[in-house]
Amino acid sequence: MTKEITGRHSRRMSRSEAIEMLEAQAAGPERLFEHPMSQWRLALRRFRERKSGMLGLGIVVFLILVAVFAPLIAPYEPNQVLIGREDVGPREPPCVHILGCDESLPQHILGTDANVRDEFSRVIYGSRVSLSLGFFTVTLALVVGSTIGAIAGYRGGWLDNILMRLMDVILGFPSLLLAIAIVMVLGRGLQNALLAIAVVTMPGYARVMRAQVLAIKESDYVSASQALGASPTRILIRRVIPNAMTPIVVLATLGVATAILEAAGLSFLGLGAQPPTAEWGTMLASERNNVFTSPHLVFFPGLAIMITVLGFNLMGDGLRDALDPSLNK
Repeated sequence: MTKEITGRHSRRMSRSEAIEMLEAQAAGPERLFEHPMSQWRLALRRFRERKSGMLGLGIVVFLILVAVFAPLIAPYEPNQVLIGREDVGPREPPCVHILGCDESLPQHILGTDANVRDEFSRVIYGSRVSLSLGFFTVTLALVVGSTIGAIAGYRGGWLDNILMRLMDVILGFPSLLLAIAIVMVLGRGLQNALLAIAVVTMPGYARVMRAQVLAIKESDYVSASQALGASPTRILIRRVIPNAMTPIVVLATLGVATAILEAAGLSFLGLGAQPPTAEWGTMLASERNNVFTSPHLVFFPGLAIMITVLGFNLMGDGLRDALDPSLNK
């Protein structure tokens, strides 16, 4: 009776399920009892032990909350001109009542800019633009670059040579200069700046993914999948790429900080976000000649960029320490 039930269940088992079960058996008995999330939970515990990584995570979470709840935090709209509404002039210094500012004056925590707009509101809304640009740029570069690197590393041969030589050509140019050239060809604007930054950062993800794939495709569990008849596409998607994502995750975290810096640089040069968009690089560019007469208009957007980059760098370093087994022996 038991044999009949077992035979009936084995006939109903799909080919993919059978391959997965046989791969687990080929990997050894310990693989059958291993919890699939155990390694990630171990990495999470290691990450919690890194004070700098937790500090970076706290900064990033704080910035994301500021960006999400910007309409509730900012007292004004980012492009709202206060001429005629309040007794305030252009480039007014910060005025905080609890810090001794005359209560008869309107309160502006970070002062006003040259167009009599509240600087604090513009810095708060600027977090939305900078974080969105950083996340979308890294996502685009990660998806395209990792796909190119995975295909090049797994297939090898002439396809590998063509794809990686193309990446080498992109790496041969200074990243900021290449981004400037791409924006000049496509036209000024935030979307073109996003695309340009994604193009110049894409080779880094491709090279890291290719190196990981070259090492992983020689593993025993990949050889077992090949012997069991799994297709190359299935092996690449189900076996190789998931095991190659650890350094990519770390690189992407650090890449957000780089993307925000490069976006601010392009906006500072007038090639990225265009006025009156509340973007930190654009705010710096518009007031760069008033650094001595109105330092608050340069200091606070620059401080926002510094804190954001610091947060992502600290979090990326913590993830690298937690996910790299050689650092946890």
